[in-house]
Amino acid sequence: MASKQQRLSTGAPLNINMSTVSRATGSRNYQCNKSDIQNTKEGLGACGWFLVVLSYILCVMTFPFSLCVTIKVVQEYERVVIMRLGRILSGGAKGPGLFFILPCVDSVTKVDLRTVTFDVPPQEILTKDSVTVSVDAVVYFRICNPTISVINVENSGNSTQLLAATTLRNIL
Repeated sequence: MASKQQRLSTGAPLNINMSTVSRATGSRNYQCNKSDIQNTKEGLGACGWFLVVLSYILCVMTFPFSLCVTIKVVQEYERVVIMRLGRILSGGAKGPGLFFILPCVDSVTKVDLRTVTFDVPPQEILTKDSVTVSVDAVVYFRICNPTISVINVENSGNSTQLLAATTLRNIL
């Protein structure tokens, strides 16, 4: 007897419209402008400047050992978003090259700009003629703006994977 389950495979890409994604997930489509991520003109304040100066003094006092902690290497396919006391340094994402990071004051997030692929788990659906069809997908994505990716999403890879699975489930 023939199997009721058939595997459907296609080489055509699935283009997802953002309005479809918004309806499928119930989320809002936020538009980010450069004004959303620019530093405010308030500065660090007295306590912030004290911590920065203290961190510089600590780096100078422990000079040979502090090189391992303060120098970060960013590859050609990466960008780094440096936050000083929770605020993005001027210029946004930086890279590639060598960067000086103040310990205890700066936090660094590396973002990979290469295209990432992952498989969406197969979804089984029942067609009109009562045949079970298993549909799976492959998602290709890459980050175009690392600063917005770091600020707006905690884990962009996992979020994209969950969004793709939800969208595939809701479209079918």
